[in-house]
Amino acid sequence: MTSVVNHGIHALGAVETLRSFRARELSPVEVLDALLDRIHADDGAALGGRAMDGEGSANAVNAVVQVLEGSRAEALDAERRYARGEYDETLGRGSSALLGLPVATKEKHGIAGETLSQGFFELRDDRAPADHPVIERIRAAGGIVHARTASPEFSCATVTHSKLWGVTRNPWNRELSPGGSSGGAGAALAAGFTPLATASDIAGSTRIPAAFCGVVGYKAPYGRIPGLPPLSADWYRGDGPMARSVADTALLTNVLSGIHPVDHGTVPGHGPLPTEYGDAAQWLVGRRIALAVRLGDYPVHPDVERAVRETTARLVAAGAVVEEFELPWTSAAVRDLTMGHFGHILAPAMRQLTEDMTEVAAYTQRFIDDASTAGRSMSLVDTLAGEARLQADLAAAMAGYDALLAPVNAVDGLRADGDYLDGLEATGPAGGPVRLEHYWQGHMTVPFNVSNRCPVLSVPVGFAGNGLPVGLQIVGHPYAEESVFRAGAAIEAIQPWPLVAA
Repeated sequence: MTSVVNHGIHALGAVETLRSFRARELSPVEVLDALLDRIHADDGAALGGRAMDGEGSANAVNAVVQVLEGSRAEALDAERRYARGEYDETLGRGSSALLGLPVATKEKHGIAGETLSQGFFELRDDRAPADHPVIERIRAAGGIVHARTASPEFSCATVTHSKLWGVTRNPWNRELSPGGSSGGAGAALAAGFTPLATASDIAGSTRIPAAFCGVVGYKAPYGRIPGLPPLSADWYRGDGPMARSVADTALLTNVLSGIHPVDHGTVPGHGPLPTEYGDAAQWLVGRRIALAVRLGDYPVHPDVERAVRETTARLVAAGAVVEEFELPWTSAAVRDLTMGHFGHILAPAMRQLTEDMTEVAAYTQRFIDDASTAGRSMSLVDTLAGEARLQADLAAAMAGYDALLAPVNAVDGLRADGDYLDGLEATGPAGGPVRLEHYWQGHMTVPFNVSNRCPVLSVPVGFAGNGLPVGLQIVGHPYAEESVFRAGAAIEAIQPWPLVAA
């Protein structure tokens, strides 16, 4: 277990740091040096970049796979720009939206000339030919990519470990996983290595680690944030931001969002999200909010249910109308449908990538096999029909409500080095053991990748008995992004959460 520390440069938020730069209270160099010192002390990463060999201290967080050598020169340049007053008058806008602010990026978000392995040992020497669109936008806004974070192979697991990078651990309890696939991003935020991070989400890969690490993660509606073709065309998929507060998450969302020529699926939004919320809790008064504790029959751990219900009680006390309902879903049916989808798109892409490799992780091979089997059992048209039914169920359930609330994870945690090839032993609502055939049934995220035009924000709402945070999903109507941020800011206001674990 760990103690909570809420002070020091490493715990500052992104918006707060930008204000300190403008007020000349801190410099970009001071902030970067503080974060690099923290990474060096607690992550096992050398300041010049770690050799990617899977080695490291058994107690290290092991979230950062590379520290970029050029980041200090960028911080010095940002410092000079602040001294000359070269920034937009409106905070968080234009080419100075992130000026001098360190941002950790998921390794899959390639940087031109740097390695791009996606966690595969045999691809450790591959190089990215160009910046990923999210990297391009961070840099265009003055952000400094100072660190790159770990993920499982091809981002295909809900834990984060690989032969290449070793085991990434949760800063709140290092025997347990930060989740996956953006586990390095979540752990880096919780450990105070960065104020902002990039992530991706095709079945919960942003929200799962955000929840387990006690930070905020956002699954934007499909097309709002650009990705890389051809797999960016998968309508379950999306890249996005993680941070330690709702405002900071909105800040990075604004930078990343919008039409991009590389991704033909990108769509315009309805203007920037707010990064200031005033009396945030006032938004709750009179709001109608739907609550689905189990999303059908997901076996929610008692600690998770308790945290979610305590939060909804606070929402009611603040003036919201919260009504609970049941959805006609089963975790097994959701698993079968979504694995069928992946069997037609993701599994063939992974098989093509790995066909000449002599070794892949057991969880990678299991994912390819399971998805391929599911894809053979139902046609693409069958999966589309199933998705349409699920989407209709959700639309009917949300009619008349401003947002829907549900847990992110049904389980209270996963072992840091677990593969879960034979399923998952979970704890049911009554406290008894429940056997799940597939570990994905321990996470309540993928239904909202099926309904991927709905924005979903994951926020912390408490702790489980094992010391890990519990996360709550706030689901909005299609493309109604501001609603989930307003709701998240209100929850943050009525029950503030710790900033970092130490």
